[in-house]
This record gives sequence, C-alpha cells and structure tokens, in this order.
Amino acid sequence: MMNKSAQSKKWSYAGLVIGIVCIAWSAIFVRWTSIPGPASALYRLLIPAIVLLPTFLWPGRRQKLSIRSYAIIAIGGFFFALDLAFYNTSILKTNAANATLLGNNTPIVVGLLTWLVFRRKPSLSFWIGLALAVLGSLVIVSADLAKHVKFGLGDIMALAAAACFAVYLMATEEVRAHTTTLEFLRLAILSSTIFMFLITLALRVPLEIPNRRTFLALLGLGLISQLGGYLALTYALGHLPATVTAVSLLSQGPLTAVLAALLLGEPLTIYQIAGGALVLVGVGLANRLGNPAEARAAFNNTADEPVPETRA
Repeated sequence: MMNKSAQSKKWSYAGLVIGIVCIAWSAIFVRWTSIPGPASALYRLLIPAIVLLPTFLWPGRRQKLSIRSYAIIAIGGFFFALDLAFYNTSILKTNAANATLLGNNTPIVVGLLTWLVFRRKPSLSFWIGLALAVLGSLVIVSADLAKHVKFGLGDIMALAAAACFAVYLMATEEVRAHTTTLEFLRLAILSSTIFMFLITLALRVPLEIPNRRTFLALLGLGLISQLGGYLALTYALGHLPATVTAVSLLSQGPLTAVLAALLLGEPLTIYQIAGGALVLVGVGLANRLGNPAEARAAFNNTADEPVPETRA
C-alpha cells in the first residue's frame, strides 16, 4: 500500500502535469481572440474570479492569514498581472512557440533570486536540468533569431513576462506553506484582476468583445488555462519547490509548439523538435535527480520541519 508521502508526491506531480497542459493552451486561446493582449489578460483573470466568488460564502472555518501573507499575495498578484499583460501581448507580436519559450525562462530568474537574494542555493540537479532545458529553448528560437538578427518587441515582452512570473511563483511558494490551494488561489486571482483592470485603464485598452469566437476563446483562457491550470499548479506548489516547478514549466514550450502546428498552422521545424527533446530531458533530470521533499526542505532552510502532505 502506498504511504502518505509517496501518495502526496504522486498527486503533486499529477497536479503539475495537469497545470502545464492547461497553461500550454493559453497561447492558442490568445491567438484566437480579436482583442489587445492586456484586454484578453483581464478577461483571463475576471472569468475565474467571478467563478470563485461564491466560494467566499462557503461554510466552514477559514484559516486566518497574517498581514504579511496578504501583502505577499498582493505583490504576487501585481506581478502576475504584469506577467499576463506582457505575455498576451508578446503572443500577438511573435509566433506562439517562441513567445511561450521565452516567456518561460522563469527558472533562470527563480534560481538566481533564491541564490543571490535569499541565500538559498538550489540543488545541483536543478542546475543540470536547467542548463539542458535552456539549451533546448535556445535551439528552438535560434532559427527565428537567425531570420530576425535581433530580438523584436514581442521577444522583449516575453522575457519581461518571465521575470514577472518568477516573482509570482516565489510569492506563491512562500504563502502556500500557510494556506490551502483554494484559499490562496481565490485571493491571488482577485488581487491580480484588480491590478489588471487598473493596468487596462491606465493604457486605455478597449475591452469590447467583438465576436463569438473571441468570447469562446476567452472562456477557454479563463476556465481552462487560468482556473484549471493554476488550481493544479497552486496545489503542486504547496508540495514542490518553486525551482523544480519553474523548470517543469519549460515543457510548455514543446507542447505549445505542437498545438500551434496543429491549430494555428505554424509548422514544426527541426529546431523545435530537437530543442523540445532537450527541454523535456532537462525537465526530467531536474525532477528525477533530487528528492522533492528534501529539495523543498533545503530550499526553505527548514530541513527539520515536515513537508505539508494533507493540504489540498
């Protein structure tokens, strides 16, 4: 019979895989809309925020959070709003596969911030896996860079999104140690929605939904990529370190490339196939060479404390 620790590990990785698959569809849904990137980002947040509102009325004892936890959630929400604004716009200015890959260079930022700012050195397996995954990403975009010689505006926005998403991941991991998946997610999405609305107001972005196709794409973006994807990802972050999760998210790139080839008519190149294979090998190494429970304990400098196993 599977013990509690093994079962927790199994469900954590299942949540991570489900989250990656759901989020990988986001570039496809954005391409199917006919509105500016910040506008689709707002609806991506607003739809799940509305769905989650009734859960605030559910009966039961609600865990009390500290002012610090609320502040971290708000900071994470702000950077996630920036992430979506940059990322959704970048998808409209470059191809879906490249935007996803450049936008998921988050592991570099996460690893460096945890090491340089918080003095938490990630494991050797993380760096080996990251090196292979980043090499795979470079192989995939090399053909595009050879054509354009330099980064375009879409590429720069995708990289900015990666940096913002890194801050969100670290904020999520910090607070998830003290709250449940649903409790964190509804607060994070609500704060992100507020910040995203302010961003669209400041940029004077039109919010009209012009046609049925855009409406359906926004529903998919909000319910599948955001609510489903981040519900699963938030659960995984309650049990896995942000470094491992960030590297795993690089696998969105190959998956989005396949979806873009099938649904958007963006053909797969030899560079994308070879690079995608390297990304997946890197992700596998980053997850296989280390014990997630031990990695999380070392990452948090609390090796003497048990990893949460029963939180959902």
